[in-house]
Amino acid sequence: MVMTILEARVAPEKQGALEAAYKAGTEHKPPQLAQTFLIQSAADPTLWRIVSIWHSREALDEMRRSTETPAGVLMFRAAGAEPTLSVFNVTAHA
Repeated sequence: MVMTILEARVAPEKQGALEAAYKAGTEHKPPQLAQTFLIQSAADPTLWRIVSIWHSREALDEMRRSTETPAGVLMFRAAGAEPTLSVFNVTAHA
């Protein structure tokens, strides 16, 4: 499994746009995606992340090849934010 984390600061007046874009964008998840979460920092409400779990690195690469701009990036852009991406290998889970 592979985990991606998109992170950006979203202005309070744009948070509804992010939540709406996430809801619309996850109605039909790609088959390569196992799980996804939209999370907001409890300590800093302007800090948001989209955490996604992919079945494998190959599944993530396949999704990235199939689209010009990943859906998560477009979700943040709908809220006027440009996210940064981190990719992690999942070495264990329970």
